[in-house]
Amino acid sequence: MANIVWGPQTIILLLGTGLFLSFRLRFAQLRRLGFSFRMLTRRSRIGETQKNKIGDVSPFQALTISLATVVGNGNIAGVATAIAMGGPGAVFWMWLSATFGMATKMIEAVLGQKFREKLPDGSMAGGPMYYLRNGLGLAWLAGAYALFMSCKATIATPLIQSNSIAVAMSSEFGIKPWMTGLGLAVFTWLVIVGGIKTLGKVTEILSPLMVLLYVSGGIITVIIFASNLPQALEMIFVGAFNPSALGGGIVGVTIANAMRYGMARGNYSNEAGIGTAAVFHAAAKTSEPARQGFLGSLDVFIDTMVIRTLTALAILTSGAWTQGTSTAMTASAYNQAIPQIGGLIVAASYFLFGYSSLIGVTYYGKIALSHLLGPWIHKPYNWIYCIFIFVGATIKVELAWSVGDLVNGLMILTNLIGVLGLSGLAVGIIRSYGRRLDSAEMDTSTQ
Repeated sequence: MANIVWGPQTIILLLGTGLFLSFRLRFAQLRRLGFSFRMLTRRSRIGETQKNKIGDVSPFQALTISLATVVGNGNIAGVATAIAMGGPGAVFWMWLSATFGMATKMIEAVLGQKFREKLPDGSMAGGPMYYLRNGLGLAWLAGAYALFMSCKATIATPLIQSNSIAVAMSSEFGIKPWMTGLGLAVFTWLVIVGGIKTLGKVTEILSPLMVLLYVSGGIITVIIFASNLPQALEMIFVGAFNPSALGGGIVGVTIANAMRYGMARGNYSNEAGIGTAAVFHAAAKTSEPARQGFLGSLDVFIDTMVIRTLTALAILTSGAWTQGTSTAMTASAYNQAIPQIGGLIVAASYFLFGYSSLIGVTYYGKIALSHLLGPWIHKPYNWIYCIFIFVGATIKVELAWSVGDLVNGLMILTNLIGVLGLSGLAVGIIRSYGRRLDSAEMDTSTQ
């Protein structure tokens, strides 16, 4: 079933939606990239009014929570698998998917802000189920999306992430899986019991630190093997359109393989089109939805164009892409550049990426279930979720991977109905803000 949902039609739909939105936005996700990064420093406050800023976390914290979720083990193992199965050319298609995916996430974040609601406890809630119901009037589809999202967050993610971490900790350090599971469950509970405000405070520190650790190792690796960088780039571009010309370790790889694995693995990580970003960015304190849209586009840029690109270049420049699959390939690349330390960086990053995903998805799990059952589910959810973490570390979770793939695909199909149906509204909001931004910057330049 998962293979059917994740067939070529889903890849085409994702890419087509991103391309359509990019043209409607006049590629604002790229034209305004500098502005998006300036917002990280909190220097640009155009269009904001203090009295209208409602929400639960700062715009930056909303971004870090979203990053904590998307920057997962797929950034380490997923890239290696894409290259192993689709050849170096998969990286090009990963880049292309991310370029258009930035536009999709921008629209999702804007719609999340536009259609968010205040819950009885005063907190904010938003996401695809809210813009499907309140924007398009499709309450039944909103309920279906909430069901798919709750299955992913409550069952698939805790089982998969805790199992992956437990396996890594057992092979690298000899730690028994049940001990890893218990530790993960306890430390996850300590964060999520405090709600999104505590989650925001933790990810505000955790997300930048874990990205910095992993990126530093990647940069060092690429610098050490800088003489091989031109060859690596050539393999990426040639492999994207003529894999057979490379020969060697990718015999039998076709353009279709490169496209499939590059786009599928890239999207699985950055989650553009899945709709989760709309939930996180809906909680941000801002009076202007377009501003959060620009920050939302950075989810994809940082995840794919920075972290996953460094992983790919480290693997290709070091020659590790012909020496195994998955995390071992990335660890081999880092170890060749930084003996002994490189492997530890990858192992530590694997743990931190997995843990950040575990704590991050709890928020949209709660929002989805509260949409279906009511806010009362929040407290019992914390305990149920942590039990699944412990269980996942101690059992085989092949079924959980299939469930994760299935619900991800179903979330895409339902979410994109809302994204496309309301794209005109979101594009109008972004363009209006863009005109004000241009006017303000012009006034500043003439002073």
